[in-house]
Amino acid sequence: MLSKSGVCSRSQAEALVRAGRVSVAGRVCTDPERRTPLAAADIAIDGVPLAPPAPVYLALNKPRGLVTSRSDERGRDTVYACLADLDLPWLAPVGRLDRASEGLLLFSNDSAWAARVSAAGSGILKTYHVQLDRPPAPDLLDCLAAGVEDAGERLSAVSVAALRSGGRTGWLEIVLDQGRNRQIRRMVAACGARVLRLVRVAIGPVGLGDLAKGHWRPLADAERDALAPAPPWHRPLAL
Repeated sequence: MLSKSGVCSRSQAEALVRAGRVSVAGRVCTDPERRTPLAAADIAIDGVPLAPPAPVYLALNKPRGLVTSRSDERGRDTVYACLADLDLPWLAPVGRLDRASEGLLLFSNDSAWAARVSAAGSGILKTYHVQLDRPPAPDLLDCLAAGVEDAGERLSAVSVAALRSGGRTGWLEIVLDQGRNRQIRRMVAACGARVLRLVRVAIGPVGLGDLAKGHWRPLADAERDALAPAPPWHRPLAL
């Protein structure tokens, strides 16, 4: 409940409860698995009644080299370095980008919205610009467009198109409706090439645009709703 209310992560919530800092209806609760109806809850942390923060929805231009995690056991910088020193509630990434990838990454403290955006059957397309270690020859484009089998998984793209080439490298635009681990890198490798840069430029209708690397912006209400409209029972009735 603490996590879904956007107060903190699940692991942070568990630590707070086990430390005896959380009370329910005036009584300290030390069992993080206790079932408590959200509508009837009277929760306080360190004696302060829980007041969930307003929902926040952000778009970040993730730089290459940052880990998409709150912390890293190897001491590497994380995406939260881009949000440091800001007066923001606890936020979680909506989806991921691996450390070597860059571009559009969403954050929110609205876990229900994030789950709808990240759901496997959401139908939200993700667009990437990919630099290869060679010009995009027709046989490579055909291989990627046909899809590949890798480690027992079928990996495919909605579309593959050449953007430009120059010298010994080239750029592709690849659109996915899947979210397999390192999918584009695996597809490119299976077709005999190597990814030099991978930039996510759009998630559904939300584009990276001219957002500077390492900077963020709030999503417009229309962008938020276009990605994942609220379920009918959460919408106000028309009078």
